[in-house]
Amino acid sequence: MLSRHRLAPITEPLTRDGTFLARAMFGCVACYLSGRLVLVLADRGEPWQGLLIPSERSVHASILADHPSLRVHPVLGKWLYLADDTRRFTATAAAIVDRIQARDERFGVEPPLARLPRRPGARTRPRGSSRRTGAAG
Repeated sequence: MLSRHRLAPITEPLTRDGTFLARAMFGCVACYLSGRLVLVLADRGEPWQGLLIPSERSVHASILADHPSLRVHPVLGKWLYLADDTRRFTATAAAIVDRIQARDERFGVEPPLARLPRRPGARTRPRGSSRRTGAAG
């Protein structure tokens, strides 16, 4: 999956880290480092054509000051975006990967807790709850 993505070479420095993990995510490739979602490679057409940089809104201004080619993603406003047609795309992407590799805390988000696998026969509702809603009948 990662090896076939055209933007994969950008992540090469991260892949040397023993905690690196790549997973499919909505037709893109999500990159994790030490369990944090740090980068998403997108190749699906605008505005999903380049790098999505997961980050908390509270650090957007700081990151944008350091990397003026970035912009807030037009759909996922909680993340930043580097379109692949951006002038100096490769240099900016490399600088961002360097910051991620250096564990710059501004980059990345903690993924939501994975759902625990269900045991066969496990209850989905607490005992005594009913499927029915509204008036008893």
